[in-house]
Amino acid sequence: MVSFHGDVHICTESFGSPGNPAVLLIMGAASSMIWWETEFCEKLADKGFYVIRYDNRDTGKSTCYPPGEPGYTFEDLADDAIAVLDAYEIDKAIIMGMSMGGMLTQMIALRYPQRVSGIVLLSSMYFANGAESLPYSSDEVNAFFEQMAKSEPPKDTDGLVEVAIRQWRITNQSRRPHDEDHIRKMNRMDVERSDHFDSRMNHSYAQVTGDELGRIAEIAVPALVVHGTDDVVIPYVHGEMLAKTIPHAALLTMNGAGHELHPLDYDSVIEAIFKQFC
Repeated sequence: MVSFHGDVHICTESFGSPGNPAVLLIMGAASSMIWWETEFCEKLADKGFYVIRYDNRDTGKSTCYPPGEPGYTFEDLADDAIAVLDAYEIDKAIIMGMSMGGMLTQMIALRYPQRVSGIVLLSSMYFANGAESLPYSSDEVNAFFEQMAKSEPPKDTDGLVEVAIRQWRITNQSRRPHDEDHIRKMNRMDVERSDHFDSRMNHSYAQVTGDELGRIAEIAVPALVVHGTDDVVIPYVHGEMLAKTIPHAALLTMNGAGHELHPLDYDSVIEAIFKQFC
C-alpha cells in the first residue's frame, strides 16, 4: 500500500526482480488492478521485467470517494502513477495503460518525461488533432451505459456481479473465445475485494484540466500501440491515429480482438514489448 497527500492510499502488487527494468501497469476505467491478470504479470516478469500493478482511486482497495463525487482530476490520477514509482524507488519505468489507463499514460509521458523509458497504449483513445472526426463507442455500448447511469445499483454481491457480467458482454465483443465462468469469478473477486464497488463509476465524472492529450506529437520516448480490430468501445482507428501521431511509435494490430487483453494475445504483446524496449 502506497500512502501520500495525507489521505490518499494506493494498493499495489509487484512481480519479478526489482533489479529488472520496471513496467508499471495502469488499468482502465471502473476496473481494479486484478484485470491485469496474474498470468500476464507473471509472464511479463519471466521475460525479465519488474512488474507493478495497482488499483486506481475508486477501485479495489485504494482510496474511494462518494459515488458521483470524485475528489480528483485525471491529472491527479496520472500523478498517482509517479507516486507509486517513488514508493518503489524507481527512477524510470515503461508505463503500460489500458483504455483510460492509456489516456493517463499519454499524460504521464508529457508530464514526467524524465520518469518514463517507454509507453504501451492498449485499447487507448486518440484525443489530438482530428479526434472530433473519429468514431467512438458503438450504439449498443452507449445505450448500456446510459441505462446503467439511470439505474440504482444493486446492494448485494450477486447483483453487482450480474451487472458487471452484463457490462463485460457488451464491451468485450470480439472473435476471441471467452470463458464466461472465469470472467464471472474475476468479477466476483473484484466485487468482494473492493471497499466501495459503487465508487468505480466515478471515473466517468472526473475531469481533464490540462492540455497534454492534445500534445502527444511531443512525446519523446519509444511507444508501442496495441489495439484490437473488433474493439466496440474505442474503435481500431484510434490506435492507428496514436501510432501515426506519436513519434517513434510501433503499432501491434490484434486481428479479431476487442476491448481486452485476451490470454491468447499475452505472448505476442509481451514479445512486442520486449522488441520495442529492450
